[in-house]
Amino acid sequence: MPVTGGSGEEGAADGAAGGGGGSAATGALRRTLTFRDLLVYGLLFIAPMAPVGIFGALQATSHGAVTLVYLVATVAMAFTAFSYAQMVRVAPRAGSVYTYARVGLGEGAGFVAGWMAMLDYLLIPAVAYLFSGIALHALVPSVHPWVWTALAVAVTTLLNLSGVRTAARAGFAVLAMEIVVLAVFVVSAVVELIAHGAPRGWAEPLTGEGGFSAGAVLAAVSVAVLSYLGFDAIASFAEEAGGGEDGRGPGGPDRVARAVLSCLVVAGVLFAVQTYLAALLMPVSAAELAARPAEQGAAFYATADSAVGRWLQDLVAVSKAVGAAFAALAGQAAAGRLLFAMARDRRLPGAMSKVDAGSGVPRRALLGAALVTLVAAVGAARRDDGLAQLSSIVNVGALTAFGLLHASVIGWFWIRGRRGHPPLGRGGGLVGRTGELGGRTGELGGGPPSVLRHAMVPLLGLAVVVAVVVEASATAQLVGGVWLVSGLVVLAVQHGGRARAGGVRG
Repeated sequence: MPVTGGSGEEGAADGAAGGGGGSAATGALRRTLTFRDLLVYGLLFIAPMAPVGIFGALQATSHGAVTLVYLVATVAMAFTAFSYAQMVRVAPRAGSVYTYARVGLGEGAGFVAGWMAMLDYLLIPAVAYLFSGIALHALVPSVHPWVWTALAVAVTTLLNLSGVRTAARAGFAVLAMEIVVLAVFVVSAVVELIAHGAPRGWAEPLTGEGGFSAGAVLAAVSVAVLSYLGFDAIASFAEEAGGGEDGRGPGGPDRVARAVLSCLVVAGVLFAVQTYLAALLMPVSAAELAARPAEQGAAFYATADSAVGRWLQDLVAVSKAVGAAFAALAGQAAAGRLLFAMARDRRLPGAMSKVDAGSGVPRRALLGAALVTLVAAVGAARRDDGLAQLSSIVNVGALTAFGLLHASVIGWFWIRGRRGHPPLGRGGGLVGRTGELGGRTGELGGGPPSVLRHAMVPLLGLAVVVAVVVEASATAQLVGGVWLVSGLVVLAVQHGGRARAGGVRG
């Protein structure tokens, strides 16, 4: 495999990242994350009870087949998870889809993918912080939501700055709490069903009320897939994942790939179980819920209250408030790695490419991400319609990046890899030996590509992404389009500057 070298500080960072250990002295991210740590980050960002907020809307839209909606959505997102698993073995570096598009499609596409992912990696945590602030305000009304929101940003930022393992341990504790609350709901719901039976047919959450409607289910799936955004954040920690049981040793990319796929499967199971039980216990039909859109947002809480008691409703609410803040923690950490990777490649200000010698994290990139999310979240918290406005513009950036991810799989395995391109492109930094990348020879272009894995799967995943983007709100499409155009302008300016300096990269 060819080796291309960076120069100066960038090359040093790349070289350190390519090895198995890394050290703070050379400014490298530390390879200390275990499989459990990676899975925790992914599940935190997704949130084990993510369906709670949109359960009512999906139940109404799907005509009562909400559990089937999540099963189909899990399969739909599996195509994207599989493409991540393919590309992380080719280029196991920070930056996630930015790095993969850069490898599979070229420098320009890589920048666009990173630019679009940046929009959601910064705004999704802002939505989560705001949700936490609103929920905590409901519990302590004397404190304004923006104060709670700012406090949540401050606490989670300090945890992220303290080190990736410290943040992962704190995240594990919160994730365990969320799983316990979900288990309490499941047990309570099962006890209620055994004692009093189900108000509706046992198969209705899978078949719908009054007959199955494929159109209604697919319309709901286009919304449900957004519950899974966040599992992809696992890939952004590729340079911090070790391969052994202690988090060190060879095989880090395989560990990341396994964590991405496992996260999606675990989330899919959790989503299906909780929506199935909630659908069985709902005090109103899907048709009645569709006729009362104002009640859809609180439908899950109302179901817990009517079927079990107010105590369970409050317990779920507290869990969601705390869990949202730590979902933002995982999102902020992923955003910091994306900014770090783009800065290291001189696509963003170089100051964000520094790694703190003490904590081993990209401190300046994390602070930059925290500042943007703080301004967005606190600004929205001070508006009555802040949550609605902020929620309406997220997701299109990540979905666009997913589309470029699928194109990258095809581009690498069928074109660039077969032509002998080094995995990080010309001038893209030190690659090293195949073993350092953690990939297999066939995966790095040394063997024939697979029609199933490297053509059919990414094409199906791309079709899913296009369908969801088409169904997105007009506001989200507008904001995404404006953001894309601004990114293309930045790319053109950078390209012109490098051309004048004689340093254009291929």
